[in-house]
Amino acid sequence: MTRDDSSGDSNDENGNPQYRRAGAGAAPEAHGASGGSGERPAEQERTDATRRALLDLGFDRSSGRTAGRTGARSDAVSGTAPRTPSLAGAGGTVLGGTVVGAAGPARQHATALADPDPEPEEGKPRRGGLPSRRTTHVDFDAPRPLLGARGPSDRVFKVGAHGGGVLVLAIMTLVGVFLLVRGWDAIGVAGLGFLTEQAWEPNSGRFGIAAVLFGTVVIAFIAIAVALPLALGIATYISEYAPEGIKRFLTNVVDLMAAIPSVVYGLWGMFWLEAALLPVSQWISATFGWIPIFAVPDFDPDNPLATPTLFTASAMLAGLVVSMMVAPIAASIMREVFAQAPAGEREGALALGSTKWGMIRSVVYPFGVGGIIGGTMLGLGRALGETIAVYLVISPITIINWHVLATGTNSISSLIALRYGEASAFELSALMAAGLVLFLITMAVNFVAGFIIQRSRSGAAS
Repeated sequence: MTRDDSSGDSNDENGNPQYRRAGAGAAPEAHGASGGSGERPAEQERTDATRRALLDLGFDRSSGRTAGRTGARSDAVSGTAPRTPSLAGAGGTVLGGTVVGAAGPARQHATALADPDPEPEEGKPRRGGLPSRRTTHVDFDAPRPLLGARGPSDRVFKVGAHGGGVLVLAIMTLVGVFLLVRGWDAIGVAGLGFLTEQAWEPNSGRFGIAAVLFGTVVIAFIAIAVALPLALGIATYISEYAPEGIKRFLTNVVDLMAAIPSVVYGLWGMFWLEAALLPVSQWISATFGWIPIFAVPDFDPDNPLATPTLFTASAMLAGLVVSMMVAPIAASIMREVFAQAPAGEREGALALGSTKWGMIRSVVYPFGVGGIIGGTMLGLGRALGETIAVYLVISPITIINWHVLATGTNSISSLIALRYGEASAFELSALMAAGLVLFLITMAVNFVAGFIIQRSRSGAAS
């Protein structure tokens, strides 16, 4: 062994530095300390302070793990870093027991995560207390599993939640199976012609849902075309412009409108809206009659004695009634989504000089596009299945009517309500088959709406 007299330290046979001790209970001085002054380098002071901090957090040097208040674990052998409060939110690299590349306190006070004085491997000399030079990347933002004891109440809730979800899916499946079994006889007789035939004469073997399916889609799209801008305007005003004093009142009114029974809307459309819509329908047909869907056969706009009954009980009337039922539902969904738009982005847009409307177009609407589409699609599902309100205002026919302002239309739900009471066994099977088609269409619309919402920014945030 050789001794360096200038520093007071000694080296072993392999040239590794040895520490000198001032006394029996004195702490060792790090290699590189200045002479015999006894001053500790700043790096050693920081290392000791951080060691003490880790010990306070429950770091066990013998096992290389942290426990206690932080609940984190770190393996000194593998180099996995503990997620301590001083390192949270900072990314860095453990180099020789010190976190480098980290920001803030993690850069200044990071500790030796590996043992700074490791036991030598068999056949290799001790490194004299020098820190390990092993480099390990530490991902401080990686999620940790949250483990906790689960009591009986947690298990009961888990079973109940899973059971409720499975029960809903089971009921939906059973409904579809029931309609398929009951309508199989009619489907077997009609085949694919069930979707292309317009006439409805099951007892004579000539029946199909082409006409009623067309009427269902036309009524639903008219309802959505009217309800979408109405619901968007209502949701925007309530969430962005309405004073706090009336915002709650308007919210309650919109929610109450969504709960009104459909028969009330049907009676309103039959006794008031139909008469009020006649002059509007006549003007649309006279002005835009060159568009086929707005033309009305046998209507002469130059004849002042032209009968207005050509415009009663039309698809337009049914669509407007259904739109009043769909708009509150869509508006409630949009309003909830708009209210979740990040406040920081709102304030940032306004701070950059944007107007209130500019902030809504650049922040609120892009964030809430999932709610807009989802609310519209859910409203479409409601419009496709509406029964009593449509039944009260239409004049049922079983031919495809391309003129939305002319008298006569039909829908699948109205056909079932109209024919069910006097149907024979085979016609009842045909009605069940029609209900199966409506069920599948409605389910497809709802699934598409859910998929769009999940892929949107607002849906992912919620």
